[in-house]
Amino acid sequence: MPLFQSFFTLNKNRIMALNAKIPEGPLKDKWQNYLAKTRIVNPANRKKLDVIVVGGGLSGGGAAASLAELGYNVKVFFFQDSARRSHSVAAQGGVNAAKNYKNDGDNVYRMFYDTIKGGDFRSREANVYRMAEVSANLIDHMVAQGVPFGREYGGYLSNRSFGGVLVSRTFYARGQTGQQLLLATYQAMMKQIKVGKLTQYNRHEILDIVIVDGKARGIIARNLDTGEIKRHAAHALVFGTGGFGKIFYLSTLAMNSNGSANWRAHKKGAYFANPSWTQIHPTALPQSGEHQSKLTLMSESLRNDGRIWVPKNKDEKRAPGDIPDEDRDYYLERRYPAFGNLVPRDVASRAAKERMDAGHGVGPLKNAVYLDFKTAIEKLGEDTIKERYGNLFTMYEKITAINAYKEPMKISPAAHFSMGGLWVDYELQTTIPGLFAVGEANFADHGANRLGANSLLQASVDGNFILPNTISNYLADDIRTGPVSTETPEFEEAEKEVKEQVTKLLAIKGTMPVDQIHRRLGKIMFKEVAMSRNEKGMIWAIEEIKKLRKEFWENAAVPGNENGPNSELEKAGRLADYLEIAELMTVDALDRKESCGAHFREDYQTADGEAMRDDENYMYSSAWEWQNEENWKLHKEPLEFTEVTPTVRSYK
Repeated sequence: MPLFQSFFTLNKNRIMALNAKIPEGPLKDKWQNYLAKTRIVNPANRKKLDVIVVGGGLSGGGAAASLAELGYNVKVFFFQDSARRSHSVAAQGGVNAAKNYKNDGDNVYRMFYDTIKGGDFRSREANVYRMAEVSANLIDHMVAQGVPFGREYGGYLSNRSFGGVLVSRTFYARGQTGQQLLLATYQAMMKQIKVGKLTQYNRHEILDIVIVDGKARGIIARNLDTGEIKRHAAHALVFGTGGFGKIFYLSTLAMNSNGSANWRAHKKGAYFANPSWTQIHPTALPQSGEHQSKLTLMSESLRNDGRIWVPKNKDEKRAPGDIPDEDRDYYLERRYPAFGNLVPRDVASRAAKERMDAGHGVGPLKNAVYLDFKTAIEKLGEDTIKERYGNLFTMYEKITAINAYKEPMKISPAAHFSMGGLWVDYELQTTIPGLFAVGEANFADHGANRLGANSLLQASVDGNFILPNTISNYLADDIRTGPVSTETPEFEEAEKEVKEQVTKLLAIKGTMPVDQIHRRLGKIMFKEVAMSRNEKGMIWAIEEIKKLRKEFWENAAVPGNENGPNSELEKAGRLADYLEIAELMTVDALDRKESCGAHFREDYQTADGEAMRDDENYMYSSAWEWQNEENWKLHKEPLEFTEVTPTVRSYK
């Protein structure tokens, strides 16, 4: 507790503003003004420049393929055996774009406003507008690459709705949209590998970045099959490394998803923005016991046709199909009649938690609510529902042995997405010159809550459309630099530090399995830094995290050695980072004395239980600078709105 108090007294007096480098002009013209004036690199000079991309998913893979297509020499690193297994593959429901195919009043401005409002007016206006503006190009791009989007009978691309909007702008490929977009991106990467402009390093994990003369000039990576640690140099680095939601242990993320690359960059000087803003997805399969290591996502698209309810009677014993409507509480339709079951994710998750905490949960552990398709099947027919969501129903039945066409699904909130991430400016460059972050790795577009189907959008447009146009402004200064050498004191020191960290982890020789410590961390975080938070609970959480971190370094069991595959060593390194990220997440949440989006403080709420913002004191993004263990320096980026007026977010 004394350390925590001293942190604020030492650093509150040194708060600084950040320069986001937002272009001049009206909001609708900013991106085109930027493109008209930014520096570009001559095609003949691009072949002299090397770029390292970390991450093979939609953002990283898209950036790698696009930069290679432009003529840069690109290396892409990812820890999976194939880029096709990047976590982008798990996204199900769709990708948003303002094309107004439904003629329902959609346009770029409406999409921009929905996104700003969905994030509770805590995102950068210029970046959000650009994402909406570029969205239409993305659909044409992906169709040209062969993505089999759903179509109407007449051949037009089909749309459906997602939470937080009143129009249909979500393009989808059944419940496999992420997979189909990733396959298209993978094919683009393979084309560039074939022509020799792109080199892939699968089964490699980045362990540090290298700073030379103040610029990001390379990485230290470990081959997960051989254990070899090697230096790699480039003129610029691009991180498409995803989010850190696996910090909760039980989450919808893949088991190997982690925040380590971003955290290593943070400790080298990249500011970490709004780390406490993590999304709890309202539609996942509920935890069934302590044996589980992850949770399964059920697409938000199901809320288009499914109705969410709980029994009014806490002691209800009847099967769900035997409970009549008058004994059901369709609580989202009751509380939010304008949006009903399609409220944003943070609102839906908190409402589910409120019902479960009040004793109305269903299932063996009373930790779920019902998602019911009876009404939709009666109106539209089972074949229509099967056409829209067939693979999701099949997946649900394989896991639960329940036919959701006949009986309601059981769903529950689960950790899912990181709105916070590395701070970036309008060019997607971090506070380390030469290090760029795209997709979920950065913080820029979603504010305090991400709208459904905007994740695939941000990842794809960052990698394919935005970064290729902004990175040239930086690389234009490097056309005379020549190849970047790895034989420098900076690379030598970075490699030495990485090897010392590996040795330190292997030397612990304790008895506590890494997964067991991670599970305990997840319970602390989900209890106090997830759907609802309060000052007392977060102060307790910080102390518990510190104790757990001490226990990890004294008693973690890390068997084996560094010479070859060692999954326990990999997990230990990632958990060591999570134990530091967790503290910063909690510090950030404790510092922001307001409720906004997914950051819901029980001590800052309205009389009817809704989030209560404090625009006078907290209209900024928090960007934290690493000082040393347990200490960070706060920088503020003021959020200015020229086209919208922040209002109390209401979906009623």
